[in-house]
Amino acid sequence: MTDHGSKFIGSIPGYYDSVLGPHVFYGFADDLAARVAVRNPNSVLELASGTGIVTRRLRNLLPDSCRLIASDLNQPMLDVAKTKFENGERVEFKVIDANDIEIDDEIFDVVVCQFGIMFFPDKGRSNAEVRRVLKPGGSYIFSTWDSLTENLFAQITQNEVEKFFPKDPPTFYRAPFSYHDRDEITRSLADAQFSDVSNEYLSLESAIPSASQFARGLVFGNPLYDEILNRGGNPDEVCASLAAVLEKELGGKMTLRALVFEAS
Repeated sequence: MTDHGSKFIGSIPGYYDSVLGPHVFYGFADDLAARVAVRNPNSVLELASGTGIVTRRLRNLLPDSCRLIASDLNQPMLDVAKTKFENGERVEFKVIDANDIEIDDEIFDVVVCQFGIMFFPDKGRSNAEVRRVLKPGGSYIFSTWDSLTENLFAQITQNEVEKFFPKDPPTFYRAPFSYHDRDEITRSLADAQFSDVSNEYLSLESAIPSASQFARGLVFGNPLYDEILNRGGNPDEVCASLAAVLEKELGGKMTLRALVFEAS
């Protein structure tokens, strides 16, 4: 993964899961899991599964007979994911680099990934690796964020941290919202010999019960936290300032927009 993608460690996974999860990821996870389940797969690999937000939904929807592997580059994220499952639930957790999937060819009916591909350093290679581990006729289903301008919460966060560090601003929030050119992504999938590629925008409304809590997740729940510390900043000060702007600009709700791709 990119340097940003490899730093979801320390206290970050906890904030990511408990705060960003319900504010940002849950609705998209419901959608993605449903797209997988409708295919009635016998085997599923999830890439960049993080804290198991999609994994939990997949296990709820898929039959017990379906093999499910949840993978991530960061063991601390998987450690949080494991807490969502009871003993005996059929989920395998593996540390896997999406650019080098150390699994045999033609194993899975579906490979799924929510908001991970943006962090893969070689997206073409990752697509080829996914193609390799899919069975003939298998499906790759993944989501990526639309632009910062279409996800105002992230634009606000980036703008606010730039005020604190105008000469050397943290760049984390640029990465997740940088891979949204539909034609570019479609070409990359075609280069990896995928066919029947489709995509659609998915917009969801999300409540913000507490701007201060949401701001804490936006700062402490990803590598932005370390970027602030490394610049000698105070994450709590950034949180307080960000919360005030979120309350003013968004109030109690926000619109989120992503792209969802499906390829065979």
